Amino acid sequence: MKASRFFVSTLKEAPADAEVASHRLMMRAGMIKKLGTGIYTYMPMGLRVIRKVEAIVREEMNRAGAVEMTMPVVQPAEFWQETGRFEKMGPELLRIKDRHDRDYVIQPTSEEVVTDIARQEIRSYKQLPKNFYQIQTKFRDERRPRFGLMRGREFIMKDAYSFDRDLDAAKASYQTMAQAYRNIFDRFGLRYRAVAADSGAIGGDLSEEFQVIAATGEDAIVYCPDSEYAANMEKAEALAPAGPRPPAANALQKTPTPGKSTCADVAELLGVPLSTTIKSLVLATDIVDEAGNPKGSQVWLLLLRGDHDMNEIKVSKLPGLNQGFRFATLAEIEDHFGCKPGYLGPLNLKKPVKLVADREAAVMADWITGANEVDFHMTGVNWGRDLPEPDLIADIRNVVAGDASPDGKGVLAIERGIEVGHVFVLGTKYSKDMNATYLDEGGKPQFLEMGCYGIGITRLPAAAIEQNHDERGIIWPDALAPFTVVVCPIGMDRSPEVKVAAEALYEELLAKGVDVLLDDRGERPGAMFADWELIGVPHRVVISDRGLKEGQLEYQGRRDTAATKVPAAGIADFITGKLAK
Repeated sequence: MKASRFFVSTLKEAPADAEVASHRLMMRAGMIKKLGTGIYTYMPMGLRVIRKVEAIVREEMNRAGAVEMTMPVVQPAEFWQETGRFEKMGPELLRIKDRHDRDYVIQPTSEEVVTDIARQEIRSYKQLPKNFYQIQTKFRDERRPRFGLMRGREFIMKDAYSFDRDLDAAKASYQTMAQAYRNIFDRFGLRYRAVAADSGAIGGDLSEEFQVIAATGEDAIVYCPDSEYAANMEKAEALAPAGPRPPAANALQKTPTPGKSTCADVAELLGVPLSTTIKSLVLATDIVDEAGNPKGSQVWLLLLRGDHDMNEIKVSKLPGLNQGFRFATLAEIEDHFGCKPGYLGPLNLKKPVKLVADREAAVMADWITGANEVDFHMTGVNWGRDLPEPDLIADIRNVVAGDASPDGKGVLAIERGIEVGHVFVLGTKYSKDMNATYLDEGGKPQFLEMGCYGIGITRLPAAAIEQNHDERGIIWPDALAPFTVVVCPIGMDRSPEVKVAAEALYEELLAKGVDVLLDDRGERPGAMFADWELIGVPHRVVISDRGLKEGQLEYQGRRDTAATKVPAAGIADFITGKLAK
């Protein structure tokens, strides 16, 4: 490609609404252009990056035995109603009606459609396993689109769906896909971690996220530097606390804490570690009769160590809370505790509550909690002596750096990451809802076991930029760059020698299969170099009259601090050698 025939459109300044590096740099490099909130046009330079992502994904998916297809962006609501997701999903699912007043959705994912295909086409165990994938535009009506392609409303995704005869076979398909994902992200040349994850709204059991490591990442990644343990914050656990609980050493006492309504303030006032306090979180679950009419609520009190935070995903899996919960209203709190929030605790309740203690809180002695009276806390509180044992003890907190790893092989560390891929074993969640079965060897119908595997095609370049940029612009890994090499001739329009040498090198690199661009626009060297540093082309060759007279050209890698002189006669082999590394 020659720059004069391509479309190069760079900006000196990023738009004011570009908050993170990837958004700023993709806009400045002319890779994307905003059309509406969370909706972008992929400009020619950015589209080349996306196509390279797609090509690598396709190669590895095909190599892993997946078969490509394309499913509709607009899908009839009836399929989503079969699984209940039409009603269950929130406003992020864009629902529309056609001229006949029939309901449709703009799909954010395609489990229902692919399951419908399977129930029509897969008849026998002899047809299994199968894995169908697509690279498709999707739409999710984000409440707060931000960060450019990192959290857009319209995006491109690769989603794949496996179908197997039983759970063991489904897990084998899952492992095949997980390895394919590792191959994909290795080829991209990015630093990433595969972490155990919660399956969220899609459902399922076995689940991993692939996170690109970046300081600006929205997700917290928990890992043990001394072992293979890694999980996202929603899923991560620490080693269970060792027992037994220490014996009580202090008397129960009501202690004045005027104006101190937080654990941190109370600990500071009393001169004790924050870890000796207990925080109270009050939840509620609604009770309905057989007809679905509300008939009251059940109030829950969750107790955690004062320096820990509740993990809502873990809480949502607890018996009694796994059908949905909410934070209790002020009226419900005052009805059960006789006090406003800030001084709540498990002692002296007006009405009984369901008491859940985090594992760490359950082994504490002589702890501090609210007295259910404004400006007072109880000190020296002990299980058994001062209040009954909790109704339930469970891991309901977020881990913190320094916690013992659950495999017992070290302590946990936390870093930031950007989710670019997710793999699930779905089980029979969708096949049961949609009656997708096959006939086994005995001719009996069995539900298909499913898996789901996604990669954010348009999110991935943004994540790569967050990990690879400097003050001059983007630094693409070779596999993702819009062009791998740029030839920059100085004064090409004035020097026949420079023009001949530049075009000869360009043709030679093309013949060697190198993705090369010749900048024949006639720009000044400073402007030309600034453009390609901003765009992030990994390898640059500069051709000048002076260099040609010396028999030298200049090579500079995007991460290099200075150029290197290379003999003109061997420059093509030098470049291909660099690309082979």
